Amino acid sequence: MPEMDPSEKKVLVTTGIVLMLFIFSVLYARNRNNDLPECIPYNKTYTEPKISKIDDSTYQVFAVAKMWQFEPSKIYIPVGSEVDFYVTSMDVVHGFNIPEKNVNLMAVYGNINKTTVKFEKAGVYKITCHEYCGIGHQSMQAEVIVNIPLNK
Repeated sequence: MPEMDPSEKKVLVTTGIVLMLFIFSVLYARNRNNDLPECIPYNKTYTEPKISKIDDSTYQVFAVAKMWQFEPSKIYIPVGSEVDFYVTSMDVVHGFNIPEKNVNLMAVYGNINKTTVKFEKAGVYKITCHEYCGIGHQSMQAEVIVNIPLNK
């Protein structure tokens, strides 16, 4: 069997390393906690903005996006709470983005999208619209205010 050229060995080793990095990256991304948002059949009860306390640590928020505002615009919850967000739109397509919690939903008229988020640290979490929705898009924001520990 003929001897392999040193440059061929370098190419094979480099290709092997790149292949292993690729496989590792795919497995890492697959096992990361990236839950897909749930799409719920349309129901008018989700179009009324509200915050409901289910128990001491669980809340439901029915968020409605419409013409450059979110309702409710301020959501107060205690530290350690788990919140089910149900998001819809009353007009055009809007975005519902909480960057600190890796939340990225579409608010679409006639559809309800749901995600669950746990807020373990006190602070103000900004909700922004990340889909261009018209002339007032840049001011379309809301806040989740997490401030009171559950154990008090």
